[in-house]
Amino acid sequence: MCPIDDSDAFEAAAQSSLSMRAMAARPAPYLDGLNPAQRQAVETLDGPVLMLAGAGTGKTRALTARIAHLLNTGAARPNEILAVTFTNKAAREMKDRVGRLMGHAVEGMPWLGTFHAICVKLLRRHAELAGLKSNFTILDRDDQLRLIKQVLTAEQIDQKKWTDRWFAGKIEVYKNEARTAESVGLGGGQTVDRVPGAARDGTGYQRTVGDVYVQYQDRLLTLNAVDFGDLLLHMVTIFQTHDDVLDQYRRWFRYILVDEYQDTNVAQYLWLRLLAGGHKNICCVGDDDQSIYGWRGAEVGNILRFEKDFPGAQVIRLEQNYRSTPHILAAASGLIAANKGRLGKTLWTEADEGEKVRLIGHWDGEEEARWIGEEAEAMTRGTRGLDPLSLDDMAILVRASHQMRAFEDRFLTIGLPYRVIGGPRFYERMEIRDAMAYFRLAVSPADDLAFERIVNTPKRGLGDKAQQSIQQMARANGVSLVEGARLLLESGGLGGKGAKELASLLQGIGRWHGAALDVRVNHVELAETILDESGYTAHWQNDKTPEGPGRLENLKELVKALEEFENLQGFLEHVALIMDNETESEGAKITIMTLHAAKGLEFPAVFLPGWEDGLFPSQRSMDESGLKGLEEERRLAYVGLTRAEELCTISFAANRRVYGQWQSQMPSRFIDELPEDHVEVLTPPGLYGGGAAPVRSGIEEAASRADVYASPGWKRLQSRSTQRPMAQPRESRSIVIDAEAVAAYQTGARVFHTKFGYGTVTGIEGDKLDIAFDKAGDKKVVARFVMAADDVPF
Repeated sequence: MCPIDDSDAFEAAAQSSLSMRAMAARPAPYLDGLNPAQRQAVETLDGPVLMLAGAGTGKTRALTARIAHLLNTGAARPNEILAVTFTNKAAREMKDRVGRLMGHAVEGMPWLGTFHAICVKLLRRHAELAGLKSNFTILDRDDQLRLIKQVLTAEQIDQKKWTDRWFAGKIEVYKNEARTAESVGLGGGQTVDRVPGAARDGTGYQRTVGDVYVQYQDRLLTLNAVDFGDLLLHMVTIFQTHDDVLDQYRRWFRYILVDEYQDTNVAQYLWLRLLAGGHKNICCVGDDDQSIYGWRGAEVGNILRFEKDFPGAQVIRLEQNYRSTPHILAAASGLIAANKGRLGKTLWTEADEGEKVRLIGHWDGEEEARWIGEEAEAMTRGTRGLDPLSLDDMAILVRASHQMRAFEDRFLTIGLPYRVIGGPRFYERMEIRDAMAYFRLAVSPADDLAFERIVNTPKRGLGDKAQQSIQQMARANGVSLVEGARLLLESGGLGGKGAKELASLLQGIGRWHGAALDVRVNHVELAETILDESGYTAHWQNDKTPEGPGRLENLKELVKALEEFENLQGFLEHVALIMDNETESEGAKITIMTLHAAKGLEFPAVFLPGWEDGLFPSQRSMDESGLKGLEEERRLAYVGLTRAEELCTISFAANRRVYGQWQSQMPSRFIDELPEDHVEVLTPPGLYGGGAAPVRSGIEEAASRADVYASPGWKRLQSRSTQRPMAQPRESRSIVIDAEAVAAYQTGARVFHTKFGYGTVTGIEGDKLDIAFDKAGDKKVVARFVMAADDVPF
């Protein structure tokens, strides 16, 4: 075992701390201003404590005051406290706040940091117990992928189907679950997570992900290296197999504090349980209602079973909210109550009643973005009956990043300053820039900058040397890079796979350019063709990282944006002009970000757009995780609501273009879970109450009557809306509908759709019809967008 060079210092500190506890406690100003629940959480030092802290209840203040109390009372020295956070920023802020509470800088707290930062220190002390040397290297993501690629090449695994990123994701899941390579690979005798379609190789066994994991770990040991997942996994393994090491740290870490406990994965959970297994002086702070990171390994069950893991634990609920108004809290509490797996708490506040949560429906996504832009500008002038707000006080929180495009387009057009948090702006994202480069080449093959960007994206075997040869040929002949590439191929200056792929790309550019000049070709379909034939869509379809699906959604949103323009060139000009108008000027800006990125933040005014079934809750999340996925989506909605301090507006659209086709949308099921006493409907009542508002089509008339909607939620919204003063009709209609509806057709009925033509109803789900169209194939369509075939007037 690796000798522990400072054991004497730790033992001396432990003995010294015993005498310190007998000392009279010094004044404790950090207790001033704490509410009773916070003070109880601070002063309950010994034994297991779960600080169940609701949104905006001052949990960081309570947590830092608890550390100050441990130090001030002599219960522990700084180096006897293990305080774990999830980010370096949170660790720095925690240490700074403890210093402010103590009235002086706190020195000597080496064990306050992130899980990974603390485990690095521990693993360097005991590296040889994991088969490593203490100067091991920590691989970044690129190095990790390169190493996995070496394993896949050696194993002759088809990397077009099963990429290095796919295997990296699988291995990361194993490590988050604290599963070693031996337990899932050949050494464990298991064959889990088989590579789909993998053939039996020469040694007579079917390759599994676990086998790749085994060889990957062997190569890491050979290189004296670890990845981030290893930092925790190695320490869990060491603690499980070396009782002397574990006992030592149990004595040294007299008190353990954990922030955001609901976000821990299995490996982090086991590490904490092992360390707290002796004295059980562990205080975990978290909120099961804000566990929204299941997709990256977080396990909400860790916090739900705290009392079972630590019998006799005290659960202290922080329920007094210092952020939001009573209406916002009541709406959030009513929504989250629908989740079955939760510990339960009721947030309350002493703040004034404030505004109710506002709910508005729009005809489509563009109308939604237009209305929010107008509303934001109006709020800066205080023209909504409220005090003026700065744009800095407003945030738009979306479920998926592709939703940002409509808002960015609108705000750039009207000159409304905005910032995107958690990622680049829509048109600055890598996949969007790549796709735009392809479109630019279709319009102008002489666009050298666009060609440089995509010539080897996706990979075509055209490395730096090949690209330099293209550059040299183009310069020597005074032609564009596309022409230079053609000349290089004709002269035989390039061979192998690269030559074949380059020839295919050049043929594609020529074909796309011809189509772009042909006014008979639909430019939206051309854009889809370009992305498909270039291999760019398949590139992201084969990407199995968590970012892959989001990038595909962004590409679909980009194609959707083309529908508003007559051709590719007009769209490219539009983007160039609006991006040129955007300046990084100082001053107030409205914030656009995803709901996941907004956790921990707060804003006086929050807009929550896109509350439609399939978008939010996410259909993918529900398909992949069932009820568990739905409950996490509901927690995400709860997080969104509780980001708002004074004003919260939920909106949805009745129609969105999905996969290039207009589809009617049903409002999110979460809308019907909002308590009616705390919601105000803003949608003009004439749109669904009948009467004064004129309509312009049969569809709008049906929507305005809404006589097909009969759920309790619809009746409630319709009843409440008629109590509001009649509004003037907007240029684009807004509607409120509900997630439950009844179709007026039966299976086997012949129907007609203005776009898809005639078809036969094959299935019914609420107001949605499965229709086998004679020419367009199988589609799912809301009943009010079709008519009986016998009623067609032509």
